[in-house]
Amino acid sequence: MSSVGRPTVNDIAKEAGVSLATVDRVLNERPGVRKKTVEKVNAAIAKIGYVRDITAANLARRREYHFVFVLPDGDSLFLQSVRDMVNEVATLSRLDRTRVTILPVPGHDPHQIAARLDELASQAVDGVAILAPETPPVRDAIRHLKEQDRAVVTLVSDQPNSDRDHFVGVDNVQAGRTAGALMGRFLGPGAHRVMVLVNSMQARDSLERRFGFDQVMAESFPEITVLPSLEGRDDMAYIAALLPRALEGRGDVTGLYVMGAGNREVSRVLKAVGLSQQVTVIAHELTDSTRRGLESGVVDAVITQNVGHIVRSAIRVLRATCDGTQIIEAQEKIRLEIVIRENLP
Repeated sequence: MSSVGRPTVNDIAKEAGVSLATVDRVLNERPGVRKKTVEKVNAAIAKIGYVRDITAANLARRREYHFVFVLPDGDSLFLQSVRDMVNEVATLSRLDRTRVTILPVPGHDPHQIAARLDELASQAVDGVAILAPETPPVRDAIRHLKEQDRAVVTLVSDQPNSDRDHFVGVDNVQAGRTAGALMGRFLGPGAHRVMVLVNSMQARDSLERRFGFDQVMAESFPEITVLPSLEGRDDMAYIAALLPRALEGRGDVTGLYVMGAGNREVSRVLKAVGLSQQVTVIAHELTDSTRRGLESGVVDAVITQNVGHIVRSAIRVLRATCDGTQIIEAQEKIRLEIVIRENLP
């Protein structure tokens, strides 16, 4: 083995008793090498502890990755922040020979989402990052992508029953439990009624957050009544009409858990009906809207995740999956953050 530095391809060739050309064919899985020779080269690699420099190998082969982020075309501020971050990271990724593009899909039409994913399976795409509700058509489309040897990660909302390679996002049950703990402590002792506003209960992140929220309420705050979820459908006009009627018809509501889109309308509606200082509001995702809500005192706390970390992690995981290398679990763990007016970044 080389006396300085880590093992090289020359060390592999010497250990296996083959030419450098043969080592290159084995490393790059090219044909023309007998099975026995392949086994000999792989045994030499294991013996000397050779670790391939994938980046250098890709550069030598002039390989360029193409990753596609499949994102809903809704107008929520959180979705816009994800799209903005993908576009920002895409510019920097060109330096690493990585092309990153966005494929917008209708967020509430699983058959259209599946059709667009099926189209990607036949295109020159290395990996796909998907933010979509978990439905049978989408699961089938992910399986088709994997059958075509595409790397697949899910973002923000998981698809654990699919063939995806990895999930990039927070623990959403934990996020819901955190919201429940904050709501209970902010409301204080006594009987309260809490309303829940969600984008869609089809999305696994919403289901998991509601599950975690209800867990904590039942365990620690049994005197608090949590009302059935109101679905806003990612439609600001619909939410603007729905929320005032719901507040009027549900008795004395003292808490509002805003689980998804609709943050822009919450502050306006609460002010319009004279409840902006009477209702405790716990929301998700730090956007311009929730920031203004915190600054004005309408929103009490925001549970958020770092969008930049999510996008960069997705690209790292897709690249590692394509290259067959391990990821660093601690580096890719997306953490929850709690923001109140006093610690606004």
